[in-house]
Amino acid sequence: MVRVIMDDTGSGKTKQLIDLANAAVKTEHGNVICIEPKSELTYDIDYNIRLIAANDYELPSYEAFKGFLSGMYAGNYDITHVFIDSLTKIVPTENYTQTEEFLAWLNNFGEKHGIKFTITISDDASLAPEGIKKYF
Repeated sequence: MVRVIMDDTGSGKTKQLIDLANAAVKTEHGNVICIEPKSELTYDIDYNIRLIAANDYELPSYEAFKGFLSGMYAGNYDITHVFIDSLTKIVPTENYTQTEEFLAWLNNFGEKHGIKFTITISDDASLAPEGIKKYF
């Protein structure tokens, strides 16, 4: 299952993601992961959440990010929820076509392995194509 939180910069998406992640770690029976563009949430995220700064890894494309997520799961089958802050800052794209394809892959991956994904994207939600809006 994929959920996208999309709104303009400064609208409180990251705060909402932090609150959701901190609540999830208390109620879920598996491991919770939070991936952020760079290390900024260290003191906001519960210490039981595995916090990953994406800039520590080379993730130049969605293909690389798919491999990263797949490898993470291969090393830990107990992952139940992954939070991704600022997806398009982690993997910059020129348009949302690749993002739509990635979200579709992520949704299938999550359903297959029982993982929930909550993602933030900084942009006007009214500009989102249908392939992204269906995850709102």
